[in-house]
Amino acid sequence: MSDDTSRSDRQTYEGQWECSQCQAVITRLPFEPDNSRPLLCRECHRKRRSERMNRPRPAMVQGSWTCAKCGEEITELPFNPTRTDNLLCRDCHRQERMQ
Repeated sequence: MSDDTSRSDRQTYEGQWECSQCQAVITRLPFEPDNSRPLLCRECHRKRRSERMNRPRPAMVQGSWTCAKCGEEITELPFNPTRTDNLLCRDCHRQERMQ
């Protein structure tokens, strides 16, 4: 596995920060910290990511709904909708998130 911090095309931020979980010193980050979320060292980040990846995926709800943006039929959702007038298909949902 390669060390992502060695890539020259990625901006890094140098400083003195502390991991929110293990209090290890962090001296370089691939993003500018903003105190809106916990700051994790590489090892704690890997552990947390591994735990998330091993979680079971939620069951999909089968049904027949219409996308509010493009009109495409939606046949499954990762949740049981309480309102159906604002549902978006996968493609429209991705477009909305990118804006």
